[in-house]
Amino acid sequence: MHDWLILFLLVGIDIVLNVIEPFHRYVGKDMMEDLMYPLKENTVPFWAVPIIAILLPFCVILIYYFFRKDVYDFHQATLGLLFSVLITSVITDAIKDGVGRPRPDFYWRCFPDNIPKFHNITGDVACTGFKSVIKEGHKSFPSGHTSWSFAGLSFLAWYLSGKIRCFDRRGHVAKLCIVFLPILFAAMVGVSRVDDYWHHWQDVFTGGLIGLVMASFCYLQFFPAPYDVDGWGPHSYFHMLEESRNGVQLPSTNNDALGVHPTELESVHVESQHGSDRSYYRRDSRLNRDERESGISQ
Repeated sequence: MHDWLILFLLVGIDIVLNVIEPFHRYVGKDMMEDLMYPLKENTVPFWAVPIIAILLPFCVILIYYFFRKDVYDFHQATLGLLFSVLITSVITDAIKDGVGRPRPDFYWRCFPDNIPKFHNITGDVACTGFKSVIKEGHKSFPSGHTSWSFAGLSFLAWYLSGKIRCFDRRGHVAKLCIVFLPILFAAMVGVSRVDDYWHHWQDVFTGGLIGLVMASFCYLQFFPAPYDVDGWGPHSYFHMLEESRNGVQLPSTNNDALGVHPTELESVHVESQHGSDRSYYRRDSRLNRDERESGISQ
């Protein structure tokens, strides 16, 4: 419940960040040379970004759930995806508002009539365009399209790498191609932002980096690393097995619904570190993934 409340809080923060006025950076006449690119429509429209960053990865997670019926994986993957995108969005929009970098097409946003005007004393621009268009013109750094796309699709890449055992040391390069496909898609979204003259290349590079880093943190918060012997399942699933191993009785109906079998419980070994407040557990690497997943698939 706390996780979902934090998600709603992040949504509220992001709404506020989009409403407030960004910092209006000084733009003099000699700076306009790099800001006179044509004002174009978006190749990837704003409404398509949530579809790419959230809906597309969620569909893959949903398809896996239909096949495996693993409620732990479905819930944790959904949380991880939403946290990845929303944290990225808050960071991106906060930086946008704080930096206030003009877009490459800022000239035409500021002077749609092609009649430039500047303050007599400061030399700063005296824009005559629509206020909403000018406001959007001060949000170049970093790219929101790119950061959202990398946040959602990089999380999907992590998720797929764990499910298909990309790093099982068997040298299956085809698996890497599957994992890199979402990242390539996100990169092409970033390229479109430069081609449309809505962003400088530094904006796209930084946005992609933010999204990639946040996706990595959020995935590893909910799942083991893909190269781990248990990289196929979420941490919460193995914590549940640990509690069952330690004698915490789950209701029989829940056991049946979650597919928990004695063979799975025996695969979890718990070790305690006496004399300190922290404890940890490790899982038996002698059992392969297929044997341990048999309890979920049945």
